[in-house]
Amino acid sequence: MTEPPLSRVAIGKLGEGAARDYLEAIGWRIRDANWRCRSGELDMVAELPEGEEALVFIEVRTRREGGRFGTAAESVDYRKQLKLRRMAQMYMYSKRMQERKIRFDVITVMLDKTHQVQDIRHYEGAF
Repeated sequence: MTEPPLSRVAIGKLGEGAARDYLEAIGWRIRDANWRCRSGELDMVAELPEGEEALVFIEVRTRREGGRFGTAAESVDYRKQLKLRRMAQMYMYSKRMQERKIRFDVITVMLDKTHQVQDIRHYEGAF
């Protein structure tokens, strides 16, 4: 039985929650989630497990099974990448972290028709 449709925002929240659980399970520390500035919002900013210094900006893309608009990973196009880079610069400036190494990852979450997580993929150093 399929569940009633969820809003785009609700689907995004489900995906972000699944991505957060996944990252914490592999030992990452989430510094910020849904960090906002005038240019938009960063889904997550995380630190890698001990011994690795990079600060990772994570874009989470969630899709429902049977979606019509391409894959979640394909939706992080060149314009979105530029926007994320600008927001990352603002984040680092606001936190006085300009000297940290950074990386951009994409996590895609696929939900089935009952809104359960079917698949999570993590693209490290996506752009």
